[in-house]
Amino acid sequence: QVQLVESGGGLVQPGGSLRLSCVASGIIFSDNTMGWYRQAPGKERELVASITDAYIINYADSVKGRFTISRDNAKSTVSLQMYSLKPEDTAVYYCNARRQPPRLQTVSWGQGIQVTVSS
Repeated sequence: QVQLVESGGGLVQPGGSLRLSCVASGIIFSDNTMGWYRQAPGKERELVASITDAYIINYADSVKGRFTISRDNAKSTVSLQMYSLKPEDTAVYYCNARRQPPRLQTVSWGQGIQVTVSS
């Protein structure tokens, strides 16, 4: 039984801040690359940020300098701290866990959580 549960979404004004969290169960958390994706209406799902099992971090160009991803293996949690939010950040945000060979290959997704940036 694999489960990824997101929390922390909601409505915020432009320029505001929000922190998303994702708690994982049913996986060996420390073996997984963790990521945040988002999908806006009428658009493709896109990678926002990721952090590997070796703590290597990547960000989409659109969020560099504004968002910070982190992980806490002891709590099986990955977080996304978002600053200086813009209307174009409005989307459903999804938590993702991925494991690659030589480990058994697996992919898991959360249900998604709404982030709305509006006046």
